[in-house]
Amino acid sequence: MKVEQGLLYQESHEWVRLEGDEAVVGISDFAQEELNDVVYVELPEVGDTFAKGDVFGAVESVKAASDLYLPLSGEIIAVNKELENSPQLVNEDPYGKGWLVRIKVSDPDEAKDLLSADAYAKFLAEEAQKGGH
Repeated sequence: MKVEQGLLYQESHEWVRLEGDEAVVGISDFAQEELNDVVYVELPEVGDTFAKGDVFGAVESVKAASDLYLPLSGEIIAVNKELENSPQLVNEDPYGKGWLVRIKVSDPDEAKDLLSADAYAKFLAEEAQKGGH
């Protein structure tokens, strides 16, 4: 399982790559592994706005469906159209071609509440010890 450095994470397993006042959002390697084979990704429309923590879509796999929570407030400025025909990209390349949405960040200060890669890796280890996921 890979936790990519340089990204921010939230405990619901979404990652964020900040790029100025924009951010790219996806799900972590841990999340795609837990879901197993992704068969469908439901994404919002460009122009939709969400508050931090809002459900902005869902990922469905052969074993479960999981809501997606936006790590930062903002407006959707792009969605990964590739996932319509190739949802497996979420499994194959969660930090690259499997990205979900790009947002225009409305409150950059919210990023302070997200986890660094090291903190997220530690969170995963603690959850595993608890017998959580």
